[in-house]
Amino acid sequence: MKEKLYYRAQFLALFTIIYNLVEGGVSVWAGAADETLALFGFGMDSFIEVISAIGVWHMVRRIKTNAGETRDEFEQRALRITGAAFYALSLGLVLTAAINLYQHHKPETTVWGIAISLLSMSFMWYLIRQKTTVGTALNSPAILADAACSRACLSLSLVLMISSIGYELTGIASLDAIGSMLISWLTLREGREAFSKARGMSCSCSCSCSTGKTGTL
Repeated sequence: MKEKLYYRAQFLALFTIIYNLVEGGVSVWAGAADETLALFGFGMDSFIEVISAIGVWHMVRRIKTNAGETRDEFEQRALRITGAAFYALSLGLVLTAAINLYQHHKPETTVWGIAISLLSMSFMWYLIRQKTTVGTALNSPAILADAACSRACLSLSLVLMISSIGYELTGIASLDAIGSMLISWLTLREGREAFSKARGMSCSCSCSCSTGKTGTL
């Protein structure tokens, strides 16, 4: 029974990696094409979550082999790289959003943002339920923390959806920039969590992470 649960956990980690790669590629392409900063930032977040999801996959494989959850050098390095990438993304989004607000920049459309956010929320809901079930059955704090990351990624999708729908309904240019700033705040929290966990601190995950978006370890 436990063997099947570990295989299921590995599948969920691999699914998270593949999903985030696809979601990130589509989001970055559509965000750049339609000049939608919130969607572009959402896509970049998905790519960063891939780094973290690879760490989760590695962790599950090690737990299955060694029956232990102590972090190794690979995971700590992945967490630091992930944290630095989240900080850089957050700074870039804030600066770009400030410029867009100053120039009164308007996206071409935010329809892609609506579609991608709705799809992302459905997948995140699935991952949250599955990872929580597996983590509880295995009594694994690490897998349960990954499920918490998926819940925070659900928040990212919700921010993207609200800002995208708001712009389509009102045409207010600042909504896209405001949405990107909210995403930057969430990615800043993700970065802080990544560095905290790299130091071995026990803290709840605020996102990736899984991500993607499933998140940090």
